[in-house]
Amino acid sequence: MNQQALIVSGIALAIGAILFVNYYFSQKAIIKRKLKKAVSEKLSQFANGDIAKVVGKIEFVSRPLVAPLSNRPCAYYHVMVEQQVSTGKSSHWKTIITEENTGTFVIRDGKYCAHVNSDKIKSYIVDDRKYTSGFLNDASEVLENYLNSHGEKSENFLGLNKTIRYKEGVLEAGEYIAVMGRGEWKSAAQEQLPDSYDKVLVITSTETDAVYLSDDPDTVRTTYYRYEDDKAAGNFG
Repeated sequence: MNQQALIVSGIALAIGAILFVNYYFSQKAIIKRKLKKAVSEKLSQFANGDIAKVVGKIEFVSRPLVAPLSNRPCAYYHVMVEQQVSTGKSSHWKTIITEENTGTFVIRDGKYCAHVNSDKIKSYIVDDRKYTSGFLNDASEVLENYLNSHGEKSENFLGLNKTIRYKEGVLEAGEYIAVMGRGEWKSAAQEQLPDSYDKVLVITSTETDAVYLSDDPDTVRTTYYRYEDDKAAGNFG
């Protein structure tokens, strides 16, 4: 192998290593690893003080949120908007808006429910709605209004469209999610939930770690004995 080929191979390996490291230590990858490796427990078997993962279906408790881009009712939404920025001969994506909001919901496993109550949450929600605007592709009224509400515009000072991509992920009613944290059984009244819930497993962070939460199928499929049955029944889309 000549010197030029060695240089090209070395550059390729270096780029590959950088991409791997960036992905491995990204929030998405960390959360997925945490949840996939976590000890799992059914809600009915969860004891006070246990630190483990539970899997269940989202259930709205109060009026649901409305996702800003897709107008879907949800318990939680995450939006990221990125603009393509050119720097000489290259370009990159710059995040111009990131927003997340959570409503009041429980996670149901049979007749038992869990409720996340923590300000230390690390979440990865699958972005299942994606939109773009740019050259010969004007932003829709919904996208333009969303940009304007955050002090942004889809056009530059010359009136030309910026190249923008929009991503939105939500937690919808009936959707399966995995949650890991410290659990403690409390009455619904203690959590300001409707009395019909009787008691709930309150999931909180620990002194050293946050609550981890995701709807990624990889985080729920290997943890719940009902998964294959539910998948066969069409519950996982």
